[in-house]
Amino acid sequence: MLDIKFVRENPEVVKQNIRNKFQDSKLELVDKVLELDKENREIKQEVEALRAERNKISKQIGALMGQGRRDEAEAKKAEVASLKERSNALNAEFKEVSDALQAAIVTLPNFPADIVPEGKTAEDNLVVKLVESYTQLPENPLPHWELARKYDIIDFDLGVKLTGAGFPVYKGKGARLQRALINYFLDCNTRAGYLEVEPPIMVNEASGFGTGQLPDKEGQMYHATADNFYMIPTAEVPVTNIYRDVILDEKDFPVKMTAYTPCFRREAGSYGKDVRGLNRLHQFDKVEIVQLSLP
Repeated sequence: MLDIKFVRENPEVVKQNIRNKFQDSKLELVDKVLELDKENREIKQEVEALRAERNKISKQIGALMGQGRRDEAEAKKAEVASLKERSNALNAEFKEVSDALQAAIVTLPNFPADIVPEGKTAEDNLVVKLVESYTQLPENPLPHWELARKYDIIDFDLGVKLTGAGFPVYKGKGARLQRALINYFLDCNTRAGYLEVEPPIMVNEASGFGTGQLPDKEGQMYHATADNFYMIPTAEVPVTNIYRDVILDEKDFPVKMTAYTPCFRREAGSYGKDVRGLNRLHQFDKVEIVQLSLP
């Protein structure tokens, strides 16, 4: 999420970033954020002024009572009550504006890294590294989904019967391979100093906001509406949120964690050759590593 102070001081920079990401429909959102921020600070300033005035008058009441000037003290009490009523109304307004500001600013796009070139297609991408040697495939190689059928290790049709497309069933050596790979990666990661954790595979809204899945990617997640929980799209979500709202000392870095979880993604709108076989599944297994460190 962008820092409100940065947006306030650099609105044109934020707008240019939005143009660079071809999200011009969000340009007006910057102005909305600035308006809400201004209103928010004005309300806060008035609340603080009222609080100071109430404290000042409250001290006067004590002095008047000590001098036996009860009528004047009662008048001051009525004044304090009126100020308190006004403060309560402003506090409610402050919360409403603050919530609106939060809801608006979290939808502003983050900045890409400086090395990322502008572009709309894969051809515009920057080539950072090329692998020098590739595995030589035999003549007329079979794609993985045909190999899976040939050796009866993954059954896509059975997954459709049980649930739907994107939920394969691993069988025999396919199931053993899946299980072996999970253990292999967990063992490699723990030997490298990562703490293994086994997190929940459903998270609450706060966790979704914590790693940026919410508010604008809820359509990509499965939502258990009865409890307002979300099936995780990756272990990164619960594992990173372990340290949400936690302040770490510099000596605590790096924090290294690894986790295996099933992952769930609706992949709404996915189609074409890139979704064949094990690509773009709705449920898949993943071993994640998360490291919290200094830059």
